[in-house]
Amino acid sequence: MKAWQIQGNGLENIKQIEVAIPEPGPRQLLVKVKAVSLNYRDKAIVDGEYMPELMTEPFIPVSDASGEVVGVGSEVKKFKVGDRVTSTMLPTWIDGTPNPDDAVNALGGPKNGGLAEYMVLDENATVMTPPNLTDEEASTLPIAALTVWFSLVEYGKIKAGDTVLVQGTGGVSVFAIQIASALGAKVIATSSSNEKLAKVKQLGATEVINYIETPNVAEEVLRITDGIGVNHVLEVVGGDSINNSIEALALQGNIYVIGFLKGLVSKLNLFPLLAKQARIQGIYVGNHRAFEDMTKAFAQLDIKPIIDTVYSFEDAIEAYKHLYKGAFGKIVIKVAE
Repeated sequence: MKAWQIQGNGLENIKQIEVAIPEPGPRQLLVKVKAVSLNYRDKAIVDGEYMPELMTEPFIPVSDASGEVVGVGSEVKKFKVGDRVTSTMLPTWIDGTPNPDDAVNALGGPKNGGLAEYMVLDENATVMTPPNLTDEEASTLPIAALTVWFSLVEYGKIKAGDTVLVQGTGGVSVFAIQIASALGAKVIATSSSNEKLAKVKQLGATEVINYIETPNVAEEVLRITDGIGVNHVLEVVGGDSINNSIEALALQGNIYVIGFLKGLVSKLNLFPLLAKQARIQGIYVGNHRAFEDMTKAFAQLDIKPIIDTVYSFEDAIEAYKHLYKGAFGKIVIKVAE
């Protein structure tokens, strides 16, 4: 089969190769990959910023994949040939608390991922693709959508009437707007582009802030919320941005630390954190059980992922280049019909 393989840091070290089609174990599925989607994690891996101590051997990148089951192991009971399925990034985290070895077993680095014509998935770490989604749409769920769901629903216990601050218009942020608004929350979204802010209002954002025109976002959030602040902040910027998130937060509100676009190190102001009684939760995607819950909700709420661009398998490097520039929603690579 054809596959792309990361053989070192930098886009120049993502090489197309030919390897044997993998054989599924007793409790595994052989999946013909139809589509994969890219995440910031994929960029960070290529740049050597994401757990470099684990990424020591060549591997097939990209954790997020959807496709069709074409072979099953002898002990598989949940799936059959012909089923449409979607991967999970952390196949060892089924439910409950995380496992110490989750990162070691993550798909798309260090374990082989989905940027190939076929991949093997563990039966207990695979979800049925929602019937209302195409393979391209479903491929966007495993990291971006589940990260938001795990933040707002599993940890945050979001309820109708809550307020949510969403930073930017990348994959995670767009899903946050869609999920939060579908669950009855009021969403405040930020961007440097008025064109993108107009788009997020169509997706359910009730208030928008252009942070170039209005640099003090926290002050504007407090104005919008009559001085109360927001109940939830999806913190994707990283660096010292968390201090602004605390300022914008309501008392005993929740901050979900998801991304590190502006840096992995933050100088935290402790007094505002204490005064707000803020809850800061680190997020590392989510477990398989929550993913299944989310796919059911997506089908019931008819949430449709927003895809910026779909690239061909042969143009995978161009898709990565687009990822580096940023996108509105998700970037998808179509592997097969």
